[in-house]
Amino acid sequence: MAKRLGIIGTGYVGLVTGACFAEVGHHVICADNNAGKIAMLHAGGIPIYEPGLEELVRRNVAAGRLRFTQSTAEAVDGSEVIFIAVPTPPQPDGSVDLSFIEAVAREIAASLTGYRIIVDKSTVPVKTAEKVSETIRRYAKTKVDFDVVSNPEFLREGFAVDDLMKPDRIVIGTSGPRPVAAMKEIYAPFHAPVIVTDTSSAELIKHAANSFLALKISYINAVAAVCEAAGANVSEVAHGMGMDERIGRRFLNAGIGFGGSCFPKDLAAFIKISSQLGYDFRLLKEVQSINAEQMDRFVSKVRDALWVLRDKRIGVLGLAFKQNTDDVRQSPALELCRRLLGEGALLRVHDPRAMETARPVLPPGPAVEYVEAAQDVPVGCDALVIATEWPEFASLDWAKARRDMVAPLLFDGRNLLDRAAMESQGFIYRGVGR
Repeated sequence: MAKRLGIIGTGYVGLVTGACFAEVGHHVICADNNAGKIAMLHAGGIPIYEPGLEELVRRNVAAGRLRFTQSTAEAVDGSEVIFIAVPTPPQPDGSVDLSFIEAVAREIAASLTGYRIIVDKSTVPVKTAEKVSETIRRYAKTKVDFDVVSNPEFLREGFAVDDLMKPDRIVIGTSGPRPVAAMKEIYAPFHAPVIVTDTSSAELIKHAANSFLALKISYINAVAAVCEAAGANVSEVAHGMGMDERIGRRFLNAGIGFGGSCFPKDLAAFIKISSQLGYDFRLLKEVQSINAEQMDRFVSKVRDALWVLRDKRIGVLGLAFKQNTDDVRQSPALELCRRLLGEGALLRVHDPRAMETARPVLPPGPAVEYVEAAQDVPVGCDALVIATEWPEFASLDWAKARRDMVAPLLFDGRNLLDRAAMESQGFIYRGVGR
């Protein structure tokens, strides 16, 4: 049965969620207080890059199932269920800034005239659902009935549409049974297992899951350091480990470390949440340390090979924190660029999707040149670095790249290329853990 749904926030989570809900037949109104973003959406533009999203949005706008507004009140008035999908940025101490959540809760409270289900879709600390309920009760103009549900998202940037359309599981956290049936109806078209639990458990599931995935990445990066010392190949080790169904192969790819808007933030938040609850999560602190050390190790590898970085021209392939996205938040590729620039290197950089999003945080200038074609990045370079695992980088004309370079140093920060194949082309190849 089609539902009338409101989505507050049109970022990666909100826009993807709204478009996918509309795709399965629900009537969705997405609200955002960013006038420029709403104007872009009304004009047919998409403010973020996510594979498949643009087509999905346009199709459902044309079908009349998806529309956009700047007004939270309009979204609340026209919906049975309202999803909060606003940013929860990190703070310096590792805690999460919940001011956007609180502001939206107050806006919803001011607009409520009858029963609504309010859904926390943003990644939030445990007990946030209780705070949202308190805020709505405090600021509602009249005494109205409502329920607050925790429904964490498990979307990977670059694969978000597929992840929402074909989810591993749906988590519904609630303090009572009333909203469960409606939530199950919303998600029925997605044919996924539904976990119904209390709100605190639902909120912890997301932080616990992301922290465990970050742990897997840091674990294989630590193993990569051992492999380098032993002359082993971390890719083969990871393959052998991953064949064990208790472990699995996913998130066992050694590289220059994890980044993005989720793992670093959620890891720090879970450490902070645990501390506030009286537990020192030392294991996760070590995950953070290993991730930081991985960048140190990689920069040292470049420095050791080039000896002096000052005035060396280095090509950097990749700026986004991972493939299939234009998101550069907490990007290891950008951190690598900053480290190299700090030692006086000159950079030629390229990314298939993240050139524009990177420019404000890595401004072009005498030391940073943005190159429109990936194939042209190696020209005149003393070394080349693969910093993001875009698959098109593997299919470059590497023979030409070698001819275009001053020196044949190739640093594969994502183990994207075959070492033997690169060495046969005349490169001095340095991967991670092999």
